[in-house]
Amino acid sequence: MANVMFELPDEVYEALRRSPSEVQRDLRLAAAIRWYSQGLISQERAAMAAGLDRTDFLMALAREQVDAFHVDLDQLAREIEGE
Repeated sequence: MANVMFELPDEVYEALRRSPSEVQRDLRLAAAIRWYSQGLISQERAAMAAGLDRTDFLMALAREQVDAFHVDLDQLAREIEGE
């Protein structure tokens, strides 16, 4: 597994009232949700990136009010017409 490291000013941790490990967890989840919502990675990969199992990732999506499933209405219409 590769590591990504960057520095944040101590004031960020103070303002958030979170420890570095809590901020790291939050950043991993935020990135995973963003990439998933953009359709860049699958739900399974997003859960892995967030360090969660799939069920917990789905619950995180719900907490953040992000759609858990992406539906392309044009593609859905084509599939319905093809049946």
